[in-house]
Amino acid sequence: MSEELNLVRDLAVILVSAGVFTIISKALKQPPVLGYIIAGLLVGPHISFFPGITSQETVSQWSEIGMIFLMFGLGLEFSFKKLLKVGSSALVAAGTKFIGVFILGFVTAQAMSWSLMESVFLGGLLSMSSTMVVIKSYEDLGLKEKPYSGMVFGTLVVEDLIAILLMVLLSTMAVSQSFAGKELMLNILKLVFFLILWFLVGIFLIPTILRKVKDVLNDEILLLVSIGLCFGMVFLANAVGFSSALGAFVMGSILSETVEGEHIERIVEPLKNLFGAIFFVSVGMMIDPGVILEHWVMVLFLSLLVIVSHIVFAGAGIILTGKGLDNAVKVGFSLAQLGEFGFIIASVGCSLGVMRSFIYPVIISVSVITTFTTPYTIKAASPFLEYLRRKIPSKWLERLEPARESVSTASEDNEWKELLKSYFSRIILYGVVIIAIYIGSRLYLDPLAARLLPKTGEQVRKAIELAVTLILMSPFVYGLGINSGSIKTSATKLLKEKERNVWPIIGLILVRSFIAVGIVLGVISTYFHMAGWMILVSIFAGICFILAARRSMHRISALEEHFIKNLNAKERSERKKRPVSSSVRRELEHYNVFTRTVTLPPDSGFAGVLLKDIPFRSQTGANIIKISRGTKEIVVPSAEQELFPGDRILVVGTKEQLDRFQALTEASAEKEEGQRRSFRIEAVTLNMQSFLTGKTLRSANLRKYGCMVISVLHEGDFITNPEPDFRFSEGDTIWIAGDVDALGWV
Repeated sequence: MSEELNLVRDLAVILVSAGVFTIISKALKQPPVLGYIIAGLLVGPHISFFPGITSQETVSQWSEIGMIFLMFGLGLEFSFKKLLKVGSSALVAAGTKFIGVFILGFVTAQAMSWSLMESVFLGGLLSMSSTMVVIKSYEDLGLKEKPYSGMVFGTLVVEDLIAILLMVLLSTMAVSQSFAGKELMLNILKLVFFLILWFLVGIFLIPTILRKVKDVLNDEILLLVSIGLCFGMVFLANAVGFSSALGAFVMGSILSETVEGEHIERIVEPLKNLFGAIFFVSVGMMIDPGVILEHWVMVLFLSLLVIVSHIVFAGAGIILTGKGLDNAVKVGFSLAQLGEFGFIIASVGCSLGVMRSFIYPVIISVSVITTFTTPYTIKAASPFLEYLRRKIPSKWLERLEPARESVSTASEDNEWKELLKSYFSRIILYGVVIIAIYIGSRLYLDPLAARLLPKTGEQVRKAIELAVTLILMSPFVYGLGINSGSIKTSATKLLKEKERNVWPIIGLILVRSFIAVGIVLGVISTYFHMAGWMILVSIFAGICFILAARRSMHRISALEEHFIKNLNAKERSERKKRPVSSSVRRELEHYNVFTRTVTLPPDSGFAGVLLKDIPFRSQTGANIIKISRGTKEIVVPSAEQELFPGDRILVVGTKEQLDRFQALTEASAEKEEGQRRSFRIEAVTLNMQSFLTGKTLRSANLRKYGCMVISVLHEGDFITNPEPDFRFSEGDTIWIAGDVDALGWV
């Protein structure tokens, strides 16, 4: 058989088997990943019952492409802005969980006499939970609207970033076989530097380009451009010494910040699913059932270790942030599984030869077992919480209650948070750009100057290179050390609130200025040896240059505004679609006040009832701020507003108030379901004693009784849908639709 036909046959075997077992996984309410892995196991080299793969090398190549698409898709779902919005609780929970599980995994591997590198890899891969599995479980169990779900998803977002960084660092350590602190720190700094630089350049350029060509963008062109950018970033990441996975993830996260982000995610999804299936099938092909049987004790032990350690350390992180025992237990039990990044890191370790071959199928088995147990651990959270409340002393329970702060204190703290966030963001971002300009100058300007000015002396050539470098840097040095930008708003508010805030703010200004001066002097010193008088002259010249070119320096504000515009474009677009929801969340999230969307059940007893007749506020304390009905948005509905089945009600209040509101709407549906009544249409001829005789349709108000008039036979005329002012007379025949009991009364 020719090589081309073998390739077609292998793809057919992979995709057909993946499709069959995905259907089985769906039927068992399990993630498709499990189906892919089982399919790979059955068509792999270790089981000969099913048609096998002829070329493992070809499959591994397809698998590499699958990895790229998988990481690109994860990047599209990730968003760096989500990371900034997850809050301290998610950051602390993810950090505590990672450190705790990493140490525990490392110690466990050392106790089993594994090598140092194997121990490091085991600690890293065991610490990752599965975003895919948790989201699927929350959807199936109807938990996505629960208050603690934000902490769960926020923790998963942080873990995804940790996993990416960990993959890069572990790969570097595996290749170098070095644990030197200096080298490791340099690799971390290099990674952070390139991540920030790529993000800055990407956000500055890509949304602008997409906006310019918006009119000609269709699905086909957008798909080609997106995939092209993805593979371009993969090439760039490889060129500077990073993995393909990192490049694909970074480009996905950049595109996710654009207005077209969701559109790109939707059109890329079929390709991601296709190649992702090939990747996971290839993962399953590496599993040897004999190895799993041989090491079944280790599989069960590591599975138990993952479940218990994830619950304990994630819960501990939530408690440390003061979010209370309830949230700690529910978040911890939700994250008790080994995620996809676990066996991806294991795959990296095996491919680089730093982990023994038996470890990989063991890790896959642990991932499969903990995936199966995830829905059950999530369900077990509430019973376990009740058990803890019975066993833990009341004094301890009081200490574990969520921490509360006054509104006034929270307001000032939030302003300081905004100021410091803007302050350090400016220093880091502008610092990265300045360093990038310096590196580019040393790499490209030196040889260019030597080629263009061959007869010029070395000192003169250095002076020219330095002048060009400083001119290129000057707008960004100005932006770092002098331009206020977004810092000014928060600083002004803090000065109005308290006069004593002036000294910390002045201190922050001076630190920025010293950093800017230090960077300039540092750059000069790399070209020339600087005496004391030269330092003073340089500072004076720099001040004069900035003052002389101040107007042109203001261009940095335009660059900054352009970047911020691109960064916030997606958010502005979403805010137009959901104006009330976005603004309310943004204003109230710091004050223990939340929003929640509650859908009115189709069989709710509140359907057709005015808001003034429903005791929402008196019984729950929550307030309705918006009702969404199809494409219609009713902002701040009046008391005369009628509710309809399927209405999406945006409610604001504390966690307890929102829980009571949701319980009330659900109870109304259950009550109505238990009291289902019969419906019929009936013709009635009116006499002198009839309820309707002499009344208008409006004054009769039959809807009050659950009835409506369909048509009337009046003096020989057949009237369909009579007007509200129509007056009923003796002898009229009317057709009424409604509740059987009400019809009898009418």
